[in-house]
Amino acid sequence: MNAPVEPHPLTALIARRHWTASMFLARVDARHRALGHGGIGTRKEKVCRWAAGTTPYITVQLAMAEVFGVDRREVHHRGWPDWLLLAFHDDHAVVESAWTPAGTVKALENLGGPVDRRGFLVTSTGTLATIIAQWATAPSSTSAPTTGRRVGHQVVKLFDARLDALRHLDDQVGSGQAYDAATAELRLITRILTESAYTDDIGRGLYAAAAEASRLAGWCAYDAGHTAAAERHFVAALRAAASAGDDTMAAIVLAFWANLRYARGDARGALGLLDGALSAQQKITSPRVVAMLHARRARAHSKAAEPVAAFKAVDAALAAYDHAGPAAEDLPGMYWVTAGELHQVAASSALTLKDPRRALTHFDAAVRHHDPYDPDKEARGAAIYLARKSAAHLALGDVDAALESAHEVVGRMGGVDSARGSSTLDELRAELGKHQQVRAVQEFLGLTA
Repeated sequence: MNAPVEPHPLTALIARRHWTASMFLARVDARHRALGHGGIGTRKEKVCRWAAGTTPYITVQLAMAEVFGVDRREVHHRGWPDWLLLAFHDDHAVVESAWTPAGTVKALENLGGPVDRRGFLVTSTGTLATIIAQWATAPSSTSAPTTGRRVGHQVVKLFDARLDALRHLDDQVGSGQAYDAATAELRLITRILTESAYTDDIGRGLYAAAAEASRLAGWCAYDAGHTAAAERHFVAALRAAASAGDDTMAAIVLAFWANLRYARGDARGALGLLDGALSAQQKITSPRVVAMLHARRARAHSKAAEPVAAFKAVDAALAAYDHAGPAAEDLPGMYWVTAGELHQVAASSALTLKDPRRALTHFDAAVRHHDPYDPDKEARGAAIYLARKSAAHLALGDVDAALESAHEVVGRMGGVDSARGSSTLDELRAELGKHQQVRAVQEFLGLTA
């Protein structure tokens, strides 16, 4: 499921229509002339400049909007390049539907499959703020359908059990197989929501199950490199959590969505999502979820090169975790949030902030803590953290220790389908490649070529 990354929506829109840059510019030039603004020239370098960050003149944008079939008012309202997202008509139902239970069902029914290989983000940072505001005021489901086959609590319990099994399957085999299973589960839940009769309470349980299925599908899509598909799943999951009236589930969705945002270079957008989740902290029933939110804030701040805020967030995460009981009593789905996991996140943040000694301190604490990170439960995550530990050793000049961790990475990655894991290994090989004068490094690079 590895996907090429498109850094800008304009290049993806052109590719989707099977145009060359020159073909696209010829169309824009014709519309620009028809609007009475004269010619714009059709050298393909224009597209490269626009995709690299140059903003086209407003008259050129209006001509583009006509080419893509977007209302010109949206060009003025949303600005460049956000209005381009409206040209992807398959996103409309998910992003633009009303924040009501009916809108949730519409979004769930229009998610589509894993065919979308766009690598850019579906939502702008400004749109994220709007989504958070809509979620905060969205009504939960209060009028259940009375026609159709009646379903009860047992159906919700069965979905919960199946989703729990899928979470563990994702841990062990990675995103490829788990994505297909999660989307199949989501289709079944959505069908029951639309075709069955149930009480308000059962309805909220079904919406919560839909939220978790869509969140899991979003995480798998992200892990496989399908950024746009992942975001659509996260938006739908947040809608479903709102319809369920489940602020804890919504916070989990926002935490995973934030991970995607800061990993794709939008630390500010990630912080907006996390701050939105924490604004409802008094309604979050799980201390583990609160700890996870603070841990993700640490990563986002580290990506924004803000060490003071990052390590303050680490402290907040560990403090919140002090209030967590056993996972079975807290929230079983958050079994993977341990003190060791929080130290792994702290270590990753320190490494991003170019503090490898602090990173190694947290990497060691992650496995030596009495509530340690368990690498056997999550092979993919363990491999990624070990690769970062190897990078920390390299930053301190300890090639032998770096190689020891690197060999563990290879062992952990075997059989796990993960674009993130593969790219992490590629990055580690690139760093080790700077030490090819060491024979053991040469042997490792040959082994993993």
